[in-house]
Amino acid sequence: MAAEQPALTVLQLDTRFPRVPGDVACARTYRAPVEIIRIPRATVARVVTDRPDTIDLAPFDAAIARARGDVIVTSCGFLAPHQARLAARTGRPFIASALGALVELSETHGPRGILIATYDWGSLTAAHLAGYDCDIVGLPEDSHLRRVIAGDMATLDTARAGEEVAAAIRAHLRSHHRHILLECTNLPPYKAAIRAIADLPITDILTCIEAVRPGTVRPAFL
Repeated sequence: MAAEQPALTVLQLDTRFPRVPGDVACARTYRAPVEIIRIPRATVARVVTDRPDTIDLAPFDAAIARARGDVIVTSCGFLAPHQARLAARTGRPFIASALGALVELSETHGPRGILIATYDWGSLTAAHLAGYDCDIVGLPEDSHLRRVIAGDMATLDTARAGEEVAAAIRAHLRSHHRHILLECTNLPPYKAAIRAIADLPITDILTCIEAVRPGTVRPAFL
């Protein structure tokens, strides 16, 4: 019997930390079948970099060639500079990063109206942001979620992570902000905590997926 056609293929970095519901690489995030392909040697340290030109894209090319999903996405927003390069490898919709939404959001709100929440503020460059000058908040280096991701740890306290993510965003919110964009694909599980402190619309990798293929993401995570 043939395997069910997946709605989505996720190109996951070479990590083993917990992927909880709401994470792009957790099957329980979706209403439809998902295919997850781990990209060898694509560690967080190698992909989350202020030099995106140094990322080895060959393993991503190989994964795209065998991906079966209707839509293909990556599990790291820092691949944004390679959207066109990787999308050219397939005829299907390809989403490298939620940062791809910056063009449309900037037209609506202006770049300064957008607050970007990222894993690593220090590594996010103009190349990732397509030149837009937006306000940015990164996960503090001593925060639980960042340490779990950086250390590829086996356990994750989601309640603690949610509290810390919300606190970091709250500290950077200003009256001119009109929209929050989550670069990091590990942040959507904490949207409820973010919404508790910010009455603003949120764009992330899941809303981008849903825009391309409606009915893919469970409503609780949108």
